[in-house]
Amino acid sequence: MATSISDAVRRLLVGRPFRSDHYRTEALPKRTAMPVFASDMLSSVAYAPDEILLSLAASGLVALTVSPWVGLAVGVVILVVVLCYRLNLRAYPGGGGDYEVATKNLGRKFGLGAAAALLVDYVLTLAVSTTVFAGYIGAAFPVLAPHRTWVAVVGIVLVMLVGLRGSFRARGVLAAPTYLFLAAVVTTVVVGTFRILGGDVPVAETTGFTVVPDPGANTLLVGLGAAFIVLRSFSAGSVALAGAHTVATAVPRFAAPRGVNAARTLVLTGGLSAFMLVGLTWLAQRVGVVYVADPQAQLVMPGGGAVAEDYRLPPVLAQLSEAVFSGAPLVSFLVLLVTALVLLVAANTAIEGFPGLASRLARDSFLPHQLATRGDRMTFTNGILLLAAAAAVLVVGFEARAPELIQLYLVGVFVAFMLGQLGMMKHWRARIRRMVASPTRLRMRVNLVVNTVGFVIALVVLGVAVVTKFLSGAWLALAAMVVLYLGMGLIHRHYTRVERELAPEEDESERRALPSNVHAVVVVTDVHKPTLRAISFARAARPTFLQAVSVAVDEDAADSLQKDWDDLRMPVPLTVLASPYRELVRPIMNHIGAIRQKSPRDLVVVYIPQYIVGRWWENWLHNQTVLRLKSRLLIVPNVVVATVPWRLRSFRRNRDALLRRAGDIDKKALDHL
Repeated sequence: MATSISDAVRRLLVGRPFRSDHYRTEALPKRTAMPVFASDMLSSVAYAPDEILLSLAASGLVALTVSPWVGLAVGVVILVVVLCYRLNLRAYPGGGGDYEVATKNLGRKFGLGAAAALLVDYVLTLAVSTTVFAGYIGAAFPVLAPHRTWVAVVGIVLVMLVGLRGSFRARGVLAAPTYLFLAAVVTTVVVGTFRILGGDVPVAETTGFTVVPDPGANTLLVGLGAAFIVLRSFSAGSVALAGAHTVATAVPRFAAPRGVNAARTLVLTGGLSAFMLVGLTWLAQRVGVVYVADPQAQLVMPGGGAVAEDYRLPPVLAQLSEAVFSGAPLVSFLVLLVTALVLLVAANTAIEGFPGLASRLARDSFLPHQLATRGDRMTFTNGILLLAAAAAVLVVGFEARAPELIQLYLVGVFVAFMLGQLGMMKHWRARIRRMVASPTRLRMRVNLVVNTVGFVIALVVLGVAVVTKFLSGAWLALAAMVVLYLGMGLIHRHYTRVERELAPEEDESERRALPSNVHAVVVVTDVHKPTLRAISFARAARPTFLQAVSVAVDEDAADSLQKDWDDLRMPVPLTVLASPYRELVRPIMNHIGAIRQKSPRDLVVVYIPQYIVGRWWENWLHNQTVLRLKSRLLIVPNVVVATVPWRLRSFRRNRDALLRRAGDIDKKALDHL
């Protein structure tokens, strides 16, 4: 039951807490696991063709002839990457992914490098997926197109809330958009192909537009220049490989046999992604779809005129669906909505991956331990909130410009993949050396070749992405990885140092010995009920020495306090400390220091009355000196600060509301407080 309005809103958005003894990790069958964990890779075909055409746009009409071949090359690479990760799953079925492979084969430093790349990759997965989601929402609802940044932020919030709820029942709901997206893309490719083969070539919104090449493009199309342009488009299109590692790290979520089911899911996902990407790029070339970064500067309309100043270029899939289903606009509209939904599901894979990896690193003391703690819904709440905040900063900072975010995305994806493949190469070489000639040894050599090819591909794609887009934003992803890598090293060093410092030593007899004496010091500001209670608490502890201490800020007030103390015949002597500069804290600290100097091994317990108020603004009027004194005493060795609470009437009036607002007290306990 909610105990306050804020708690009621929280429960409405997130749900009721789960008990630890009722929590279990449900294994997902392949029919559910594939669309949930592979949605990132499948949904990348919604923007990979855009990136291919965008990179080829600098060469003008060459995009119309080269793009299908680039798409085919990327499709082949997808299959190679799938084979590489399939070998990873066989060798390491625990689901650690590139982080585990790199750590076990290359050492902790390489493992941390892979972990830093994966953390950046997950943040960019959420940022890119929601940014492209905003683009498709803008294509479906043009009125929202100018507000793509805030649409993307809303998408991040929605995905975050789903992640915080942590309900396994939602997995079945998340699977539906992926299947609908597969059906939509395959139907678009098949219907478009039949129309073209039948002589009825669809006409897209940008069919007939002329792309204005960059200055010097004619010379670039000769020799190495043309090869570089094609290589750059291949690198950009390789973003379709994003998400392959998600299935590899989600092995524990699959039903048994986990490794086999995950491997089959990965192969099926890779085949579908390759087919859809090749089909869409071929269809875009035949239809004549054009996609550029700056339509006003790079496009010329069929009649020779310039495009309108407010013209926004729809994504490639949006243009193709509108062209293929020209007689059924509702179908095209549904394709846009389904694509937008699957991008949200793809964003959810980051919510699945980032907190899990962060918690693993936190348990290994490479990240703050708070990231390893589960929330009341048994999700890694801190990790989810951190991920959503980082992605929102990127989206707002880049104003939801997908091409720039995707360039950052490529760096994170392929750094982790490259380190993982390098680890697998060492893994196979070590096993081959221990294996005598046999069919098994031959298979290991084949596996080594496959992982070597994967490593080379990752190195090429990463190199081209960094060289061509370093100043455009790729440096930011590299810098984030370096900062994370160094930060994790420093955090681990700190935790190691603290653990070493706190570990019990062999001879702890001196530290286990009780203090020779206990000095109790009660801080007195006035003779009133809080002071009397503090005196009673101090006497109940039966210290060796007990004294009350007051500071003579004002001589007349000090005399009056001494007189009242004597009139009450208090059983504890009162020591009045001189304060020539009218300070409160310094005289008490000097007095405690004198006790410590005289008896360094004795324990000093300082009792300080503190008012418990019922209104937030009353804290400004009370307890300021108390808080300052407590902060100073905490740094003194062998000194314990005991706070004696005195609840004012304002607290007693609002007691029930204040206790309920705390939120950490059960109703049964609340009745006895």
